[in-house]
Amino acid sequence: MNSKIVVCLLTGYLLSTALFAEAQQAKKIPRIGFLWASSGPSQGTRAGIHQGLRELGYIEGQTITIEYRYAQGKFERLPVLAAELARLNVEVIVTGGSTATRAAKEATNAIPIVMTNDNDPVASGFVTSLARPGSNVTGVSTLRPELTGKRLDLLREIVPSLSRVAVLGASDNPGNAQALKEVEIAAAASKVQLQYFDIRSPKDIEPAFREARKGNAGGVLEMGGPLLNLHRTALINLAAKSRLPVMWVRRTFVEAGGLIYYGVDTADLARRAATYISKILKGAKPADLPVEQPSKFELVINLKTAKQIGLTIPPNVLARADRVIR
Repeated sequence: MNSKIVVCLLTGYLLSTALFAEAQQAKKIPRIGFLWASSGPSQGTRAGIHQGLRELGYIEGQTITIEYRYAQGKFERLPVLAAELARLNVEVIVTGGSTATRAAKEATNAIPIVMTNDNDPVASGFVTSLARPGSNVTGVSTLRPELTGKRLDLLREIVPSLSRVAVLGASDNPGNAQALKEVEIAAAASKVQLQYFDIRSPKDIEPAFREARKGNAGGVLEMGGPLLNLHRTALINLAAKSRLPVMWVRRTFVEAGGLIYYGVDTADLARRAATYISKILKGAKPADLPVEQPSKFELVINLKTAKQIGLTIPPNVLARADRVIR
């Protein structure tokens, strides 16, 4: 009788162990895809996303896995990389910039896509509106056209004699048209003349700086875009060579030797993007999650660069800086 009980108990134990193991195997670890046109997120963006995920209980290699796909500046590779993530059937595709978002959206209309820094998702056609995306795309946007006017005001503060400004941008970059309108309003109010240079290929960069100097520009506003981001080093070197104070649209430019940045706190924006990933993994639909705009901004100044081009930053501007590189 005792032996029968032992056999029954042992059988029950083995059966329960097998069922538990099967259940563990069946429990799928969520898989996320990262898609960037460059060599990956900036240090601040990467830290922001991972910090946001950790705060929400997601740890890479334990509770989530991440598939990284970076085009290394070769934009033509993005459709292939996006298609790879779609074939892997990841739960979410996280994108860095409008070029990557477009590739992801063209690859799938079923897998949720979370933007981390698209400058105008409505103009790009990714969402119907910020309040009601209406598609498989949502996330955070850097859209704050009025920032461009504030950047011009700051440039005027550090160059009091400023009367002419060169504007570097790409006419095919979504959001630039609206931002340009804002800077034109600010320029008219302060009686500053603008000279716009449409940067559509790398060969347009050097002539733009040459013509800016020739046209007696006292400063430069950079509008941003995938091409300008890709050629950051060339832009910074030309700015230094031309001895022109440039207001950059990305903090990484100032960290790499540019003069001044005022704009979105990208790390904060990336942390907020992590909340979208979490909500989607828990069952939320992208179409129902409003796109957020930035609410936190920062001013970064590189004093080494200021000295290099012979510029003295006014003390009242330095006092307002969130970070000063010395």
